[in-house]
Amino acid sequence: MADEKQGEGFLGKFTVLKGAARELWLTLVIKLLGVMAYKVTTLTLVLWLSADCGYGDRSALGFVAAWSLSMTIGTLLVGSLTDALGLRRTFFLGVWVCIVARGVMAFTTVKWLALACGLFPLAIGEALGTPVMVAAMRKYSTTKQRSVSFSLSYTIMNLGFLAAAFLFDHLRQNLGEHGQITLPLICTRLTTYRMLFFAAFLIECSILPLLCFIRRGVEVTDAGICFTPEQPGHPGESALKSAWLTVRDSARATVQLFAGLLRQAGFYRLLAFLLMIAFLKLIFMQMDYVFPKFGIRELGEGAPVGRLVAINNLLIVILVPFVGVLTQRYSAYRMVVLGGLISAASVFVMALPTVWFQPLADGVLGQWIGHGYLRLAGPVHPYYVMIALFLVALSVGEAFYSPRVYEYAAAIAPKGREASYAALSYVPFLLGKLIVGTVSGSLLARYCPETGPRQSGTMWLIVGLIAAVAPVGLIALRGVIRMKEEGREQ
Repeated sequence: MADEKQGEGFLGKFTVLKGAARELWLTLVIKLLGVMAYKVTTLTLVLWLSADCGYGDRSALGFVAAWSLSMTIGTLLVGSLTDALGLRRTFFLGVWVCIVARGVMAFTTVKWLALACGLFPLAIGEALGTPVMVAAMRKYSTTKQRSVSFSLSYTIMNLGFLAAAFLFDHLRQNLGEHGQITLPLICTRLTTYRMLFFAAFLIECSILPLLCFIRRGVEVTDAGICFTPEQPGHPGESALKSAWLTVRDSARATVQLFAGLLRQAGFYRLLAFLLMIAFLKLIFMQMDYVFPKFGIRELGEGAPVGRLVAINNLLIVILVPFVGVLTQRYSAYRMVVLGGLISAASVFVMALPTVWFQPLADGVLGQWIGHGYLRLAGPVHPYYVMIALFLVALSVGEAFYSPRVYEYAAAIAPKGREASYAALSYVPFLLGKLIVGTVSGSLLARYCPETGPRQSGTMWLIVGLIAAVAPVGLIALRGVIRMKEEGREQ
């Protein structure tokens, strides 16, 4: 009987979403499509800036860093704007901004127009979508559904990244790395990288009809679904003035929020913790913005860099639930240290001599990776084995530490400040992007140039040493920055 009840409880964790509001399911589908469009864009950006816009490695990564930083800062600032406008309106606003921006990037050949009216407005659109998605997951689920909903959202995100990586390779391999295609009906000629932006544009457009099915003012409570009419923030004012006043009020609310955090001693310890995590996030920024160029230069045009990146997403979908269950009794800080050690160590695989992996490339492992998964023809370059091993180890480390970063921020937050501390969890992405923009462009240009001799192993060695700052710092500064987690013994 006890076993039967235990089984029902276990199954209940998976069936709790039965009867969930349609808005929750719509949000998950929108999440899938949104992250697909985003990932296609991030994998393409540096290649497009160099091939279509003519920027060198340093300049291209500088633009990407500025774009990424503006998007992350926007994400930190638009939370109050979302509260003022309402979820549905902010959903529509963010998607429309992304559609227009992606359209400009796909169809214009004027460099300044693509940057000023495409790339940087896209950062605003993406920033509008992040807090809306988090708020929607909370607003459209009951208390029992909430934990499973957020876990499912994390899985959906990685599935979206997985699909985007395969689409990235499919178009590049069919059109050629520097190919062109004429679109029917509109008779417009697009390069391969602009065609990838057009694919992201179509994916973004498919979100619009889904938004129409989200009901106005709907909110899910444990007692059932209720409707609260969305009230304008400044009734009686013109639309333009109301929008300006809403933005002004949101900026003030954000400043007040951070001013309150600055007066808390725990804030600085959390900030030091997040600074360490930034060195780990550098690895993922490297994979988004540097790895595609590295892969194409070392392995040739049309190299399946998307499928290689997808190894991480596929493993995360599988590993995170199991690691979460197996390690739930351990403190978040310990798991972050362990995961950080594994993730940082994984990078050093890429710094080893390629000849060491030639026997593996010629053996069963190389055949399975190269001919089975990547569908290559001919001999398998040892880099394929090295990259696969690196990504497997990186994924194991990520499964241990990444979800626990957000848990740690929530666990140490003072009562009433949970959301503020959770928002700060995005700081590592901001700092990681800053490092990529200032360091990775120079490393790529120096050690993995488009022409001339390459020393890519040195580039990865330096990246590994930078990433190692995280676990070393977390261990060395443990007595200073670690705080008691609610509900756990130190």
